[in-house]
Amino acid sequence: MTNQTSNQHSHKDYLYAWLDVLSVQQHSPNTIEAYHRDVHSFLHYCLEQQIPIQDVELSDLRQYLSFCVEQKNWSNQSMQRALSAIRQFMQWLQNQGVHDNAQIQDFKIKRQPRPLPGMLSPENIQQLLDQPAPHAENQQWLWARDKAMLELLYSSGLRLHELVELKLNDIAWTEQLIRVTGKGNKTRVIPFGQKAEQALKQWLTVRLRKPVDHHFVFISQNGQQISDRQVQNRVKQQAQRAGLSADLHPHLLRHCFASHMLSASGDLRAVQEMLGHSNLSTTQVYTHLDFEHLAKIYDQSHPRAKK
Repeated sequence: MTNQTSNQHSHKDYLYAWLDVLSVQQHSPNTIEAYHRDVHSFLHYCLEQQIPIQDVELSDLRQYLSFCVEQKNWSNQSMQRALSAIRQFMQWLQNQGVHDNAQIQDFKIKRQPRPLPGMLSPENIQQLLDQPAPHAENQQWLWARDKAMLELLYSSGLRLHELVELKLNDIAWTEQLIRVTGKGNKTRVIPFGQKAEQALKQWLTVRLRKPVDHHFVFISQNGQQISDRQVQNRVKQQAQRAGLSADLHPHLLRHCFASHMLSASGDLRAVQEMLGHSNLSTTQVYTHLDFEHLAKIYDQSHPRAKK
């Protein structure tokens, strides 16, 4: 009998012995089936990697979970469920004197924070921003503008009035940074992603065909600077066109920007810097948080920063 065949036999023996214990403890059939599925998958991975059950280490468990995320697209919830079953199985093995690695029992996966009430998920945002352009020619001009506004509101967490006041010379294309003037007439510089860059360039190709006597980025159909109310109405209309039930408004996109960035990066300081919160304005001089760092955090974390 080969070592792998022998290992396979012992792996299965241990698994079914443990499942019998669960049955005696009167766990429900559905629970036992779920435990069977999750632990069997892990043991199959160990066999493929030629890891004897008594030699399983925390690094092996980590690699298995990484494999499941990359190859099976497991969610955080799926990992939590599987880890719970595997930990219980390994604890039983430890009680049987088969395995002794307390690190596995202490290993936990950080749970994803629950979305704040009223927040749109990244999937909802994608539904909004990636909706097809309208067929009607008279609506295509509006969509080019609206898409650029939506991308920028979510891409950089702008306040409504910061968007309305944005001028052409506030955009640094090479660095992918924009300069905005927020509350208290305070100026800050914020990164924007490639999706926002593409939408802005498409909009400006259309916008610059209309002769105007000002440099505001976003204009109405009559060539005037767009108003706060017009932006609010257009955001709401585009949400309805995308089939979103949420009462979407520009400030909610700013909240989504903050929530999604913070969930992905965990860098509260960088997110607060990009939002330009007034309670941090006096500390900006002392923190020396440079824009290169902000751009790096942004590129690593924002769902629409990459192609």
